[in-house]
Amino acid sequence: MSVEAADRVAAVTSSRPGTPLQTSWFEFLLDGSLLENHLLKPNPDPTGVQLIIQFLEQASKPSVNEQNQVQPPADNRRNRTLKLLALKVAAHLKWDLDVLEKGLTIPVLNMLLNELLCVSKVPPGVKHVDLDLSTLPPTTAMAVVIYNRWAIRTIVLSSFPEKQTKPGPHQMNMLSIVQQEKEMTDNILTVLKEQATDSISVLEGALQLKKDFYVHTLRTLDLLAADAAANGETESSTAGLLISADELHCQVHYDVGGIFFQQGCTDQSAYQKARDHFRQTKELLKKLDSTVHVHLDEKRLAGYWNACKALTEDCDSDSQTTGYDHINSLIRAHSYQAVIEAFIKDNVSRSLPNNFRRSVLREFLYKAQQGESGLDQVCHKLCVCNAVRDALEGEILSVRFQQLLLKPSKRMVDFILEVCTLSLEKERPSETSRKNMAIFMKTLCESLEELPLLFVVSSHKLFMELLKEEERKVLVEQMRKRSATINLSAKPLPSFYDIPASASVNIGQLEQQLILLLEPRRIRQILIELHGMAERPFWRVNSKWEVPPDYINVILGIKDNLTKDLVYILMAKGLHCISIKDFAHARQLFSFCLELVTEFSPKLRQVMLNEMLLLEVRAHETMAAEGSKERPPPDLVSRVRGYLEMRIHDLPLRQVVGEECVAFMLNWRENDYLTLQVPPSLVMNNPYIKIGQLLASTCKELPGPKECRRTAKELWEVVVQICSMSIQHKRNSDGRVGLIKHRESSMGILYRSKFITFIKKLREPLVLTTLISLFVRLHSIVRDDIVNEVTAEHLTIWPSTLANIQAVDVEAVAVTVKELVSYALTLNPNNQSWLITQADIYFVTNQYSAALNIYLQAGAVSSDFFTKAVPPDVYTDQVLKRMIKCCSMMNCHTQVAVLCQFLREVDYMTAFKALQEQNSHDAMDSFYDYIWDVTILEYLTHIHHKRGETEKRQIAIKAIGQAELNTSNPEEVLQLAAQKRKKRFLQAMAKLYF
Repeated sequence: MSVEAADRVAAVTSSRPGTPLQTSWFEFLLDGSLLENHLLKPNPDPTGVQLIIQFLEQASKPSVNEQNQVQPPADNRRNRTLKLLALKVAAHLKWDLDVLEKGLTIPVLNMLLNELLCVSKVPPGVKHVDLDLSTLPPTTAMAVVIYNRWAIRTIVLSSFPEKQTKPGPHQMNMLSIVQQEKEMTDNILTVLKEQATDSISVLEGALQLKKDFYVHTLRTLDLLAADAAANGETESSTAGLLISADELHCQVHYDVGGIFFQQGCTDQSAYQKARDHFRQTKELLKKLDSTVHVHLDEKRLAGYWNACKALTEDCDSDSQTTGYDHINSLIRAHSYQAVIEAFIKDNVSRSLPNNFRRSVLREFLYKAQQGESGLDQVCHKLCVCNAVRDALEGEILSVRFQQLLLKPSKRMVDFILEVCTLSLEKERPSETSRKNMAIFMKTLCESLEELPLLFVVSSHKLFMELLKEEERKVLVEQMRKRSATINLSAKPLPSFYDIPASASVNIGQLEQQLILLLEPRRIRQILIELHGMAERPFWRVNSKWEVPPDYINVILGIKDNLTKDLVYILMAKGLHCISIKDFAHARQLFSFCLELVTEFSPKLRQVMLNEMLLLEVRAHETMAAEGSKERPPPDLVSRVRGYLEMRIHDLPLRQVVGEECVAFMLNWRENDYLTLQVPPSLVMNNPYIKIGQLLASTCKELPGPKECRRTAKELWEVVVQICSMSIQHKRNSDGRVGLIKHRESSMGILYRSKFITFIKKLREPLVLTTLISLFVRLHSIVRDDIVNEVTAEHLTIWPSTLANIQAVDVEAVAVTVKELVSYALTLNPNNQSWLITQADIYFVTNQYSAALNIYLQAGAVSSDFFTKAVPPDVYTDQVLKRMIKCCSMMNCHTQVAVLCQFLREVDYMTAFKALQEQNSHDAMDSFYDYIWDVTILEYLTHIHHKRGETEKRQIAIKAIGQAELNTSNPEEVLQLAAQKRKKRFLQAMAKLYF
């Protein structure tokens, strides 16, 4: 190329407008100031939420070692910086959950907020509900609030129906990725729903705090990065972006109101709570001068408010009653004629929105469909009122009204004309209203085919007033000609609206019934009608209908479309009924489905038999959980055994069926079967049967610890593998979401989350005691803290060392033992051993008030609320010393001195040291009546004399002067005096801490 040609090319190239290159994620790693400058641009590319996705995606990429094995993401400087950059972007967005939820998927947002909890130094291994927000640094407390706000908002958003996306041909290779993300989302949602009550409690606790909050900014996050040892306060308690208490309370009230409203469908009282929170939101919104940090939809808030008032029958909450309240009160009072009159009046004032009027009509249609008598005419009249309102506003008339005109009666036409007359302004109606009403009258005439009804309209006063004489003549002439044509026809021509609209509306109504009904024969009849109208897969009508993935291919492989739809819908509805414990309807649906598939598919027949077995197992377990002591019938036990031993080639099996069957056998102490009769092949192939067998063997042999060491060691090894990680990496700090973090190991026979789910299906006390004992021993070994060990029964049967202690996930073990003990206590809150273990857990995590509360509970349940002596195996010296330390850490020094007497050998040194403390937070001298040790009382007298505390010295002298404490008394009298004071003291403590 010549020099001239090259110059020309360069000139052309340089003259073209260049598209700016998109900034790559790694550039932000290289230049610390680039992120803030990029985000300050008017339209940054990539946007903030896109950057968060890129940063977290890169930070969570697994690595591959030299043996080509996939390893978890490394905890190195690069990944920590990427996570910090993601947090900085969220801080730039001012932690606006509306923006973050719109742009990020649930797994990504979960990862982001967990990282926020980590950098904010939320205490590890402690449930959020157990934290005292008032004692935490402001940014730490705010991180907890943000996480729990997101948790309940996500639950609410997930309850909204979603349209299923249909992948195109080019997207088929992405199905597995989409499926993985859906599974992750489902897992996260499951945990969030389990913890919903805790999240609500945390946020309600935040509403009790009257101080301002601070949230992390780019600057505070930089400070944390510079000083890894900094706590959540960074350099001062006011670091970060100020969020006023009123702004935070306004937002939290709105979010908590949303979750209570969502729960209202199953708990009517929740609507009352929702209404109270929305009232607070409205009041705070009015109070706030600036709502910069409040992100809520005021239209949605107004909708929530009106709905709550209607649902709680509260129309006096406002100083003035709205039109919504008036209509709702009329509906509740069954004053349906008054509702119609109110709608007619509203056609003039037009104060009620059209969508509200339509929703009222839908409510009446639903009631009529459910069989409530006398509502058909009400529905027709409300439909007419809405049609006239649409006509006055120039809107298109509804299909329902058009259908109403297909079979009109004189009474209906008279009512239409009456509504039209009353709906125009009495004095000087606007020109637009007159014009629109005239068009409606013409439409009405064109829709009516019977001459008598036509003449009723054309002779009406309103018709005469609104239409000019020429228009009337033309219209009447058209009516006469059309009438003649109709009379000459052998068969009346169908109305235009009768063909397409009627078919589509009928399909919609049938689909609605299909969603609502639970009667299998009626479901079948509706499907037959639907397939007669349209040929499409009706199992997709409701996105909430789900059958287990294991069965999808078998069901969708049914050739007959009607049968395919019927089997799918019956199974989905049956599973839903089981989930809400409506076992009677589930049996009807499954029995009908079994009868249906028996005719053509042996495989599906066995599938349905398996599901019916699971139904009966869950029904019986539910009865047992509610207090029934009735043993399962032998037939059910036999069917469970048959399922566990079943070997049918190419039959899809749900693992949950086997899981619940094993739990069922353990709960009803069928240990002999699990230990002796289960085929070895099943033990090898089914992890639940393996765990069930080991648990049954260990429990069966527990009376002789030496004999059960072998099976106990095997169970120990299985559980250790489940709680191990492939590689030690960064520990997230929030114990509450430990089950959904990406730290599950494939080394064990089960993922830990699935193991926990299995444990929570067990009820048998001995099995739970064995598992608690195992996890307590494992917890003690990995913590390696001899002084602060947790106690439990049967600890001696487990190994005392671990070969590969570095591989065990310490935090996972801590979280699991807490969850396991908490679950066990929900089944039996009076189990002394479990209570002591729970108290020890609180003690070793420095939650002294909670620990003392549980220690006292353990004593109360073992002594009929301290009316008897607490058994020495409950209040051992170790337990008493821990109670003493709890009191000491809470500055209750007089209580320490009293408890020192409870020890086998009185601890005078600790008692005297406690009594020397002058800053005591207990009732001090009011506890002197509970001291029976004369030496301690003498020391008290001396110390008060030394301090010049005359009144307290007199109280101590009075206590020491009681005759029953005379050291010359027989030992029995002294013991009786001590026991009497012990009981009274413990009862007084219970009143303080319960």
